[in-house]
Amino acid sequence: MKKRILVLLMGILSLCQLQAQNWDINTVKTINDWGVHDLSRGLSHSGILLPVGVPTAMGIYALIQKDEPLLKEAIYIGTSVIEAVGITYGLKYAFDRQRPFVKYPDKVHPIDAEDSPSFPSGHTAAAFSLATSLSITYPKWYVIAPSAIWACGVGFARINQGVHYPSDVLTGAAIGVGCAFVNVYVNRWLNKLLFKQ
Repeated sequence: MKKRILVLLMGILSLCQLQAQNWDINTVKTINDWGVHDLSRGLSHSGILLPVGVPTAMGIYALIQKDEPLLKEAIYIGTSVIEAVGITYGLKYAFDRQRPFVKYPDKVHPIDAEDSPSFPSGHTAAAFSLATSLSITYPKWYVIAPSAIWACGVGFARINQGVHYPSDVLTGAAIGVGCAFVNVYVNRWLNKLLFKQ
């Protein structure tokens, strides 16, 4: 009796995994066919440039102006992004998932193909980490709304380019948001260390 239940559960889990995988590739194929590749290319590039550029510019300006509160904010935002990217790249090589255009060359056509593993999306993690940490630092609608729309656009762009599955993007988004929230507490310790407070 126990063996039958175990076999039944294994069959159900296999079916669920197959359905999830079908959803993942079918979604990539559909979105990859949408003709917005130039927009996606720009959004994708911004998923690296802005997470690096925003906290760097904030930090340089804060140092020039000797603005310690702004410098703390720049460090918080920058370390949130660094943590998200570090975790993401560690997971990429631990899971070593092939990119959609590599595994399904007949279904997905790459735009700006990449050769690193697929899971999770580093661009999306960095974008969501930046958007969330900016929203926590400056909790105004005119920061939160554009940040969230941009981060979602980066995730969409990665799927449209055929380089990520939706599950890669959703996991990257969760990592980015999580790092921004956890880093609130990490930076309390870091501020004591750096600013002797």
